[in-house]
Amino acid sequence: MSETTNVSIRIDVQLKKQAEELFSDLGLNMTTAMTIFLRQAVRNQGIPFEISRVPNAETIAAMREAETIARDPNVRGYTDLDVLFKDLKA
Repeated sequence: MSETTNVSIRIDVQLKKQAEELFSDLGLNMTTAMTIFLRQAVRNQGIPFEISRVPNAETIAAMREAETIARDPNVRGYTDLDVLFKDLKA
């Protein structure tokens, strides 16, 4: 068996309790669950799941505005950057 080491982390008490309950339901303890996470991170050379930010109200409004503009037939689209920059300078 490989040599092991201890890792100490600070974590919210309630989060730890919820994680321990979940892992227990899965037949795991915290050490085994963290080892699985770390092995997957090393194997994938990154976090083994998608990390994303939930957009706030301002971002959601901007996304909706962009969708509205994109659907508007009166808004000119560009496939040539030179033409776009020329029009921006006009």
